[in-house]
Amino acid sequence: MTSLFADADDQTIPLHIIDEDSLEAWLGDQSQTVQAWVRANGFAARIGQALLVPSDTGLPVMALAGFGTAKSRARGRFHLAAAASKLPAACYAIASGLPQAQSDMEVLGWLLAAYRFGRYSETGAMGARLARPEGLDTARLEILAQAETLTRDLINTPANDMGPPDLEAAAQDLAQQHGASIEVVLGDDLLAQDFPLIHTVGRAADRAPRLIDMKWGDRGPKITLVGKGVCFDTGGLNLKPGASMGLMKKDMGGAANVLGLAHMIMALQPRISLRVLIPAVENSVAGNAFRPGDILPSRKGLSVEINNTDAEGRLVLADALAYAQEDAPDLIISMATLTGAARVAVGPDLAPYYCDDPDFVTALENAATHQCDPVWRMPFHTPYESMIEPGIADLDNAPKGGFAGSITAALFLRRFVDESVYAHFDVYGWNPSDAPGRPKGGAGQATRALLGVIEAMQTS
Repeated sequence: MTSLFADADDQTIPLHIIDEDSLEAWLGDQSQTVQAWVRANGFAARIGQALLVPSDTGLPVMALAGFGTAKSRARGRFHLAAAASKLPAACYAIASGLPQAQSDMEVLGWLLAAYRFGRYSETGAMGARLARPEGLDTARLEILAQAETLTRDLINTPANDMGPPDLEAAAQDLAQQHGASIEVVLGDDLLAQDFPLIHTVGRAADRAPRLIDMKWGDRGPKITLVGKGVCFDTGGLNLKPGASMGLMKKDMGGAANVLGLAHMIMALQPRISLRVLIPAVENSVAGNAFRPGDILPSRKGLSVEINNTDAEGRLVLADALAYAQEDAPDLIISMATLTGAARVAVGPDLAPYYCDDPDFVTALENAATHQCDPVWRMPFHTPYESMIEPGIADLDNAPKGGFAGSITAALFLRRFVDESVYAHFDVYGWNPSDAPGRPKGGAGQATRALLGVIEAMQTS
């Protein structure tokens, strides 16, 4: 795979990273010519500022990147990436000013800023490339960036080219890359093998529903990732309005996230046993689409009343979670673009999650801080269990009233996991606007934080 860093023999320009409080001291050590140039160009070391400093002959002798203040840095992440995107095309080598404690994430941000989605049109590459900084595990950082690229590409690809067969092909490619095994239950075989909810949600689409089952590793803790793979969601017979349907190519963002996380795990090879389950479907409208008011069976044996066909993600996840639990893994993680309620609660930047295991919560929160991968814990609020119990069936897929939509969805999913430690992530999977290291479009969320938790679980 092509390196994300500059080639070792490339000529580099020294890059000095300067925060606002250190600028005057740094300038005091420079020549009067450099001082005059920096001041004349208005470089104040603010986040996102970048400046080339020329020699007397006009050739660049150094570059400067603003690092702001502690207060301004607290309002975002990947601050070096903000300057990298503004530097002219060249190769740069960090010469000074990068805090050791933040160096790995700042360098990762630079790599993430170079992402371009160029499948359908020419996109200009970011010209500024970075030499491998000494003292960092740059191979690991490349793996993290490659995983994010995989996730972004999958989400950004429209549904005409990212239906269930295409999502399966992406999983097959990843399995082949890492020597994992993969099995797929397809179409009516879902009924024969007792996955009735996955089949019901996907049966109205021209492209058959399927359950993708990938396995890697045979030692250490057993960890199962379950990702929602709704490749397009019309809402079914409870048809979404046009404005709400426009981004539904990203409704397979949970699957894209678990595939990105799986790439990290398999490339870094911690001592764990990994399983990835992806129910891949399209929620379409046709004569055989499931209906509001239907009562459906599930793999676990619980009956589900359908009060809104647009609450389909929890249905396909339910069968996959029940199947995951049958293998008694140590940890089950589900990731899904599940509810609008989660976006209302925490916005697009935070990944809300549900888990009652204190060891998992502590490990995740610590990893999220270090990995610049923010998460926010939400409650499995048991008193709300009655809201998902309609009386006519065991469970209700869309409780009326509109309250606590993300919590009730999480409680619904928890009914299908009995003994394993369970964590559910209700992610958005999308950056609505450009930010340093995070361009507008598909996005991975919580995966680097989860990697930290999983690596801490490994055993010899």
